[in-house]
Amino acid sequence: MTVKTGSGAGPAVGSGGDELLPATRRSLLHRVAVGQRDGRTPSLVGAVVRDGAMVWCGSRSMIEGHAPDADTQYRIGSITKSFVAVLVMRLRDEGLLDLTDPLSRHLPETAEATAETAAGGAAAGADPGGSGLDAAGLRAAGRLTVGQLLSHTSGLASETPAPWWERTPGSLRPELADVLGADPVKHPAGRRYHYSNPGFALLGALVEQVRGVPWGEALRTEILEPLGMTRTTLLPQAPAAGGFAVHPWADVMRPEAVQDTGRMAPAGQLWSTAGDLACWAAFLMTGREGVLSAATLEEMRQPASPPEAADMDSGYGLGLQLSRRGGRLLVGHGGSMPGFLATVWVSVEDGVGAVVLANATSGPQVGAVAADLLAITADAEPGLPVAWRPADTLGAELLELTGPWFWGTSSYLLRVDAEGLPRLAPLTGQGRATRFHVEHDGTWTGREGYYAGETLRVVRGADGRISHLDLGSFVFTREPYDPSAPVPGGFPGWH
Repeated sequence: MTVKTGSGAGPAVGSGGDELLPATRRSLLHRVAVGQRDGRTPSLVGAVVRDGAMVWCGSRSMIEGHAPDADTQYRIGSITKSFVAVLVMRLRDEGLLDLTDPLSRHLPETAEATAETAAGGAAAGADPGGSGLDAAGLRAAGRLTVGQLLSHTSGLASETPAPWWERTPGSLRPELADVLGADPVKHPAGRRYHYSNPGFALLGALVEQVRGVPWGEALRTEILEPLGMTRTTLLPQAPAAGGFAVHPWADVMRPEAVQDTGRMAPAGQLWSTAGDLACWAAFLMTGREGVLSAATLEEMRQPASPPEAADMDSGYGLGLQLSRRGGRLLVGHGGSMPGFLATVWVSVEDGVGAVVLANATSGPQVGAVAADLLAITADAEPGLPVAWRPADTLGAELLELTGPWFWGTSSYLLRVDAEGLPRLAPLTGQGRATRFHVEHDGTWTGREGYYAGETLRVVRGADGRISHLDLGSFVFTREPYDPSAPVPGGFPGWH
């Protein structure tokens, strides 16, 4: 095992944020030590991010005095998918594609296969390129949407046709048809969550087609360099940990081979460090101008596919895993490749994130360790809320809207924050509530819950006074069942 020398006991502190208290650091190191011992992994490194900076990093190793540090590379597996998802969302934000676009609109291989079939120019199962490869999988993939691939609701198979792509060279699957096979669709598109590694191979190919450069090059120039993630690479660069398989019933191990997975690389190729992934965790919470906006990351963090009935506390957004643990909503991604396990979790509400990396094929529960590191920090040293400050100015039109409103007999309160954004919520604290963002035409659009995407309009009478609020056809009035307002209006005997 090649690791960079480090004590494993001291924190590696970033350029911002306060160093954690000694008791907190001790608890964090204890959790890492227990995770390394119980997981029987050659090494395990953990890091904590708070307020945008890495405030602690600690590790344990089977080699005394040679524990890895924040600059030691590990393979991060499917955490790669979160990077690919950001590349795709950048394309969406630039107007180069839409999440509802079928893949065939942007990926020639799938478009050609579909067009060839529609024209009757190819027999069922024949490859239009003439390579002898079955094109049925390409035709099926071409009908899927970008959003379905990002959210694992495409119905595509979890894995490629045999042999298993993680343990074989990518040269065995040189074409996209090779990663799909003849019958890759296992479920109706959009019906259910079904994790698909080939789906992200398609998204990587999509990025290459639209950008005109390899996806790894787009990743480097558009994400890694702007975020200062210089130690995140497609292939290992020293110092890097070696990957190992540990015998399940005996304390012996053997090295795992490293494969370049070729076309499947967007599903799990990347190597990174605790330091770089701390930067990634901070980015997932707040975004970065020039890389991806906070609003788009908030969109990616929203559930985009239904949870499995057997695990209602887990879900998936757009390239990001979701998990509710200990009352906290965690967002990030886990990863595994032969010899390695990795997890990044963030709690946006707490402003805290955690990274855990290990170099064993199985054994260490890196997701649980990362969640515990996050919880230890957030519980022991809760962040201070942003100080309340009044708005510089709020127009009379906005102030006129504040106060109680009624939907039929249900009472609501409309407040306007310091940025001039309204929030409508039940006075009882229970029921449908939403924040709004301002549109250019003076209306507001709901941001969450039942009213997400719905339009709030201020309706005035002939005298210029506010008659009511219209929220997706729901009428809110200043009095319960105001008889002067439209549906539902009043009824005899109420007033």
